Amino acid sequence: MTDLYQAQRAMRQIRRQAMQRGVIAILDVGSSKIACLVLRFDGSERLREDGTIGAMAGQTGFRIIGAATTRSRGVQFGEIVAMQETERAIRTALQAAQKMAGIRVDHVIACLSGASPRSYGLEGEIALDEQIVAEADVGRVMAACEVPDYGVRREVLHAQPVNFALDNRSGLSDPRGQLGQTLSVDMHLLTADAAPIQNLVYCLRRCDLELAGIVSSAYASGMSTLVEDEQELGAACIDLGGGSTGISIFMKKHMIFADAVRMGGDHVTADVSMGLGVPAATAERIKTFYGGVHATGLDDRERIDIGGNTGDWEHDRRSVSRAELIGIMRPRVEEIFEEVRQRLDAAGFEHLPSRQIVLTGGGNQIPGLDGLASRILGQHVRLGRPLRVHGLPQAATGAGFASAVGLALCAAHPQDEWWDFEIPVDRYPAHSLKRAVRWFKDNW
Repeated sequence: MTDLYQAQRAMRQIRRQAMQRGVIAILDVGSSKIACLVLRFDGSERLREDGTIGAMAGQTGFRIIGAATTRSRGVQFGEIVAMQETERAIRTALQAAQKMAGIRVDHVIACLSGASPRSYGLEGEIALDEQIVAEADVGRVMAACEVPDYGVRREVLHAQPVNFALDNRSGLSDPRGQLGQTLSVDMHLLTADAAPIQNLVYCLRRCDLELAGIVSSAYASGMSTLVEDEQELGAACIDLGGGSTGISIFMKKHMIFADAVRMGGDHVTADVSMGLGVPAATAERIKTFYGGVHATGLDDRERIDIGGNTGDWEHDRRSVSRAELIGIMRPRVEEIFEEVRQRLDAAGFEHLPSRQIVLTGGGNQIPGLDGLASRILGQHVRLGRPLRVHGLPQAATGAGFASAVGLALCAAHPQDEWWDFEIPVDRYPAHSLKRAVRWFKDNW
């Protein structure tokens, strides 16, 4: 735990130094595209450390001065599989964003959607020496959490206190200065496979970039698409990406669960390509312009030209009905939502007061997707787009940029993580493994 504490503290220090320079880059490395945003902060007066929980909280003044996107290469299921191709794609997006911003950027905050995320719910409780809760008591109660043995080949992406309880009063966001006898905390720990993270870090180094933070794509998407009431009462964000589908659950404005399904929009495109016998580029175009998940009587009569330029007249004049296309796409979409439902059921999503589900990501543009998701998931479903931030180009306001915009919000409004407290260094991982997110079933 000591090494974990020092590594995360060092990462936050790098991010703080980068933001003090006033400019930082945001990089969303996805399976279908790589998006890059360049942020400029209003001034260093917002970056003073005041000793509170979130040392960098309150940095609201930022503007996007550069944005670029390029086709992703060398990335499958949200993980790098071809280092040189991914490096060239990242350099292309970064150079275009820097050219638009008119400034060079050395530090970057990145997100990834793969790496098999896994959530843990941690609990800690201490008796207070004094009746008034001090900052040292908050550090002690976090150190009292029994950290599970999450594996030697996994790394921690996020570790956040999501609820404090003082005696019989629960739901406290900041217990300092209050009177009580017993202080307890519920924390959410998110881990991921180390190999995909290390590959991403190495790829960024090859691009002459210094990493200032890594964020889960599911977490970033939820931050940008869920409104304040949804984050408070309980909601799930389903990020339908190209190679994977991210799942994040928020409660009391904190993420309490995250997972990923290794299927996405690229799998639907592959099904269309095989089913119709057309190249992947043609299948993507047909899916985008004519795709859907609900067939009607009119779809049987609507014909779609799928021919190419092969020189074979009979082959180039081929056409299919839109109902046939929907019949190819719907089974894969249903399979994705069935996997999502299993993840939500395992997390105990039905115990939340509000069970709103928000669909975002580039794959949510299929007509009728929200209705199909509502029938399979059995909850209220709406389509979500990222929040509008200052300077965001119109081309980057679609659902496919939810992770990139969420990364910008995470950089400007970092949530309070346990690394901001002075935790005793004599704490070591415990051997007990608690069931993920069990705590919110008992408290809400």
